[in-house]
Amino acid sequence: MVALALGAMATPALAAPEEIQVYMDEMDKPGHFGLDTHINYVPSGELTDDYPGQQQSLHQLRVTPEFSYGITPNLEAGLYLPLATMNARGRIDPGGVKTRLKFIAPRADGQNWWWGANFEIGHVDHRLDINPWNAELKGIIGMRTGKWTLAENANIDFVVSGPEPHSPQVEFDTKLAYAMTKKLSLGLESYNGTGSFAHFGSFGSSDQSIFAVADIDMGHWALNIGVGKGFGTNADHTIVKAILSIPLERILGRKDAAD
Repeated sequence: MVALALGAMATPALAAPEEIQVYMDEMDKPGHFGLDTHINYVPSGELTDDYPGQQQSLHQLRVTPEFSYGITPNLEAGLYLPLATMNARGRIDPGGVKTRLKFIAPRADGQNWWWGANFEIGHVDHRLDINPWNAELKGIIGMRTGKWTLAENANIDFVVSGPEPHSPQVEFDTKLAYAMTKKLSLGLESYNGTGSFAHFGSFGSSDQSIFAVADIDMGHWALNIGVGKGFGTNADHTIVKAILSIPLERILGRKDAAD
C-alpha cells in the first residue's frame, strides 16, 4: 500500500507515460500472480497545450499498479489498473485501464538470448490522450553475456478509436546494464521515437529520453529506479521513475508462492 501511494501530419507531444520500461524475458510462472507498481514523476519541464483539457505532466506523480498472471511458461497476461495521477495537492485521479498479453519464445538449454512480443490495448481519460482507445504492438529481443545485459524493444503505437487518428508511431527502446554484484546492476535506458509510418525517421519531431538506471534485487522484492532527461519534442526535462516488483502472493499468504 505504501508503494501504491508513493498521422499523416505531426502528432501531439506525449507526456511521461504511465510505464517507462524496456521489456525483457521476465515471466510469471504458470498459475502465479505478480504485481509491479510503476511510479513516475516530472520535477522539471514545460507546460504543454496540445489540445483543450490536456493534463500537464509537470509536477504530477503517476502511480500505476500492473497485475500479471502466468498462463503458460511462454504466455503472460497483464492488467494496468488504474492509470492514476496524483497532483501537488495530493488529489488522486484514475485515468484509465490497459490490458496486455506477453509472449516469450521457448529457449534451448544454455541459450543466452530471447525474443518475443507484447500486445497492449487500453482506454484512457481525455486528460491523458485526446484519443480514448489506443494499442501497442511491441517486439522484444535481448541477450545476457557475462555480466552484461542488452535488450531492445521495437514499438508500434496506433489509435484504435478517437477524434484524431494518425499514422502509427514507431519507437525503439534500449537497455544496456552491467551487473556490479549479484544484487545490483547499473545501466542506461533510452526511449527514442522515430516518427510515424508516414514520416519515419522524424527524430526532431518525436519524443526522446535517456535514463541512468539501477536494478536492485531485494530478495522477494525488486526495484528498478532511474533518473532521465527528455529531449526532442519531449516537454519533460527531468523524469524520475521507479518500478517496484511486489511479492503479491506472499503478501496474500499463498503457501505455494514461488521463491
